[in-house]
Amino acid sequence: MTGSFTVRAPASSANLGPGFDSLGLSVPLHTTLRVTPQDVTEVVPLGPELEGTPADESNYVYRAMLLAARRAGQPLPPARVEIWTDVPLARGLGSSAAALVAGIVAGNELLGRPLTDEVVLDVAAREEGHPDNVAPALFGGIVVATLDKLGTHYVRLDPPANLGVTVLVPDFELSTSKARAVLPREYSRADAVHALSHAALLAAALAQGRLDLLRHAMQDYIHQVWRAPLVPGLSDILESAHEYGALGAALSGAGPTVLCFHDTRGSTAPLHAYLNGVMARNGLTGRVMDFGIDTRGTVVERD
Repeated sequence: MTGSFTVRAPASSANLGPGFDSLGLSVPLHTTLRVTPQDVTEVVPLGPELEGTPADESNYVYRAMLLAARRAGQPLPPARVEIWTDVPLARGLGSSAAALVAGIVAGNELLGRPLTDEVVLDVAAREEGHPDNVAPALFGGIVVATLDKLGTHYVRLDPPANLGVTVLVPDFELSTSKARAVLPREYSRADAVHALSHAALLAAALAQGRLDLLRHAMQDYIHQVWRAPLVPGLSDILESAHEYGALGAALSGAGPTVLCFHDTRGSTAPLHAYLNGVMARNGLTGRVMDFGIDTRGTVVERD
C-alpha cells in the first residue's frame, strides 16, 4: 500500500461495574499514528504522554503492527510511524488497548487490508487477553464481547439518547497487573449469580435506554470491592455519587479513573463539585471531565 495515512483509535472504559472483561464503551480521547511508507523503519513517539517510550521496533505500537503481519502471513513493509496520544497512561482508560488497536489497524492498512475487522478484533483481544477495551476502541459505542477458543464475538450498541460520561482521572498511575493481583482466585456462587444478573441487566438497560436502571445494574462484587483500597475515595463515590446527579458509577477498567454516567439534559456541576471534594478529602489531585460516548471507533484517513 503506497501513500501516507493516519489512524486514530479512541480510549475506552471497561467493565462498567459488573461487566468484568466483557463490557466497555469508547471515550473521545485518542491515540494517533501517522504512517508513511519508506525504505527503512522509523518509530517516532511524540508529545509528553509518550516521553520515555521506545523509539525503535520494540515500541508497543510497532509490535502491534507486526501482529497484523503475522496473522496475515506477510512481511510488514518498512515505514515511518509517528505516534502521539492524549489518552492518559495507566489510568484505566484503555491506553494500551488504543495503542494495540491503532497498531494492528495500521499494520493491516500498510499490508493492503488483508484482515477483516472481525479478525483485527480477534488479534487484539487475544493479545490483550480480554475484549472489553479493544472492542469499543475498534468499533466505538458500547460493546459487549466475549473471547473463547472459537473466536471473539461481540454486539455493538449505539449509546442511549441523553447518556453522557463524567470521568475523574486522578494524578497517579495504577498498573493493571497490580489491580488484577488483588482479585481473589475463587468466588462464591452468590457473587457469581450477582455478577451474571447485574451484567445482564446492565447490557439490557443500555440496549433499551433505561437510564433509570443504571445505578442498580452497575453494582459489582467481582472486582470493585477488592480494588477499592487501591483507589482512595472509590467506595464513597460508588455509594453516594447518585445523590449528586450520577446515573451510575464504576471504576473505569482497572482504575484509578472513576466513571459516572450522567443525563446530558441536566447540569453536571453538582457532580463535578462532589468528585473534586472526594479527591480533596483524600489528598488527591486530578481532573474531572465530561464526554459524550465516541461512536466512530478507529478511523483511517488517507492523504
